[in-house]
Amino acid sequence: MNHSLKAWNTFGIDQQANELVCAENEQQLLNAWQSANASHHPVLILGEGSNVLFLETFHGTVIVNRIKGIKITEQPDAWHLHVGAGENWHQLVRYALEHGMPGLENLALIPGCVGSSPIQNIGAYGVELQRVCEYVDCVELSTGKHLRVSAAECRFGYRDSIFKHEYQDRFAIVAVGLRLPKQWQPVLTYGDLTRLDPATVTPQQVFDSVCHMRTTKLPDPKINGNAGSFFKNPVVTEDIAQELLAKFPTAPHYPQADGSVKLAAGWLIDQCQLKGMRIGGAAVHQQQALVLINADHATSQDVVQLAHHVRQKVGEKFNVWLEPEVRFIGPQGEVNAVETVA
Repeated sequence: MNHSLKAWNTFGIDQQANELVCAENEQQLLNAWQSANASHHPVLILGEGSNVLFLETFHGTVIVNRIKGIKITEQPDAWHLHVGAGENWHQLVRYALEHGMPGLENLALIPGCVGSSPIQNIGAYGVELQRVCEYVDCVELSTGKHLRVSAAECRFGYRDSIFKHEYQDRFAIVAVGLRLPKQWQPVLTYGDLTRLDPATVTPQQVFDSVCHMRTTKLPDPKINGNAGSFFKNPVVTEDIAQELLAKFPTAPHYPQADGSVKLAAGWLIDQCQLKGMRIGGAAVHQQQALVLINADHATSQDVVQLAHHVRQKVGEKFNVWLEPEVRFIGPQGEVNAVETVA
């Protein structure tokens, strides 16, 4: 029997799965996984489907992780939060702020669940999850054994972690531990935040500013399906960056600690005059070129073809080749997104 996945991915793409299970606790999640595994069916564990593109019917079981709960431990120097993987990320940011625990406000309005945050090492406006992550609690799917992975062991990188590599199919994330220092330090390095005064700014002002930037620049998935930033901001060598800046001196660029340089994918796409560009029902968003939207009953193929077109145009103009940030899901599980759009 097929189950529609339209309501389970923020792109609103109408693909199907053979089975769909909503797991509200660890045991339900394990039972669903082990049952599918015993039948040799592929399994996909999903949060809110805010960072996936289903390419075809999924020939297996989709498990929606809805393990909830927030526990707080207060220490003299910090608050420690233990958060269920199925909690909504933005609601957690609001909850922490309302309870006088700042530190997450730069990450406001990032779509998705808490359990997905370490997989991508989510980040925005100068802050990444690794800044506040203390540990990630997992369960080994085949045995039910628990594993606490320290932040150092998570191997966090730019939109990357061990959960995209060795741990991808072996473990399910059930909770995330966060540490929010009581000595709050604002991060005001990006966008409208640079206009705020570090001496007087409050966490609420940072939160409000981030929410304003995101709601004015990014489409609401309820109106136009999307998965947020479709492409990663490319990180290039200093030589390539200098070559590009010689031709395009106004290009936004952010030097990294290791000597590489991060470029703004949205700016690169915008320079190719691609805002509003459509293929089938998929379009490049008018306000933010980094976001591809489901403008009108888009198919998966429409989105893939549009992503290919954008990648080609940017590559031809700048010799910088964009990589999707969104995870591509084929009939048996995740596939290589770069190869799919190349």
